[in-house]
Amino acid sequence: MKKNHVKRSSVIDNTVRDLDFSGVILVKGEKEMMLESVHGFANRSEEIVNTFQTRFGIASGCKLFTSIAIAQLVDKGMLTFQTRLKDCLDIDFPHFDESITIHHLLTHSSGIPDYFDEAVMEYEEIWKEKPMYTVNQLQDFLPMFQYNSMMFTPGERFHYNNSGFIILGLIVEQQTGLEFSEYVEAEIFKRCDMKDSGYFSLDRLPKHTAVGYIDNEKDGTWRTNVYSIPIKGGADGGAYVTASDYLKLWEGLMSHKLLSEGTTKVLLTPHICEKDEEYYGYGIWIRKRNGEIYKYHVMGYDPGVSFHSSFYPKTGVKVVIPSNKEYGPYKVTLAIEEEWLMD
Repeated sequence: MKKNHVKRSSVIDNTVRDLDFSGVILVKGEKEMMLESVHGFANRSEEIVNTFQTRFGIASGCKLFTSIAIAQLVDKGMLTFQTRLKDCLDIDFPHFDESITIHHLLTHSSGIPDYFDEAVMEYEEIWKEKPMYTVNQLQDFLPMFQYNSMMFTPGERFHYNNSGFIILGLIVEQQTGLEFSEYVEAEIFKRCDMKDSGYFSLDRLPKHTAVGYIDNEKDGTWRTNVYSIPIKGGADGGAYVTASDYLKLWEGLMSHKLLSEGTTKVLLTPHICEKDEEYYGYGIWIRKRNGEIYKYHVMGYDPGVSFHSSFYPKTGVKVVIPSNKEYGPYKVTLAIEEEWLMD
């Protein structure tokens, strides 16, 4: 089932059909909606369709929430981006370099060991030794990396790192006295009127929440992701949002509803180059073209989850594409760019 409103595009429609896309597509200009489209089932067994009110897991798409939370503490004078880890978190990391700063953690350049290295393993493999239902709080991740050795010297290079964002969440908890998810819901979601978003436990999902599906293309079977991700998301990923709520996040960030203008600028600065013209700010990817910023974007992938969302500063266009399948949003984003956003 699909529902489309506003613009129609054969390129985008063909891409969605070829992917058998399941999720929501929102494209909004500075003042008006350009495309609203919804596809697939939130629950395949019961044949409950996705709607514009459906909440989707967004995996690492919420690392931006963590960086905003840290930046808010900077705005309040509680930290600086150059504050050292050892000076703002009372947890022992015996093999970590003492020069690690918040800046290093935010830019994936700290060199700390990662509990999940995407280059060498699949996410589901983690939970074979540590049951996913035991991971309810940020400190539950610590045994997976706390006593391991550094991968490289802080600041040496970019290496995507989930553990760094777990530590950033722990810093938020220690500095504010609140559980990380409570802080984000109060200081980010509430400020942006993101009423339908939250960090929900897999065994207590609220109404209108999509189940994540893992498809086996070889034999056409599928299974849910209930045993493949932590029972509750945290600072490195795992929140649930509606597509329209994520539009509100972009609007809140770019209008300085969440951070001061100066701190917003720092968060959106291309601090480190990942490759070619792909850079990383604080919790956000930054794509340049011919030396100029083309888009700010976030992405998230977990078993049964895929997510892409972008803001194009030249035009003010915002794109949000959550899905309860493992693929789709990236190719839909490329189709949208080809049809409407390429210069």
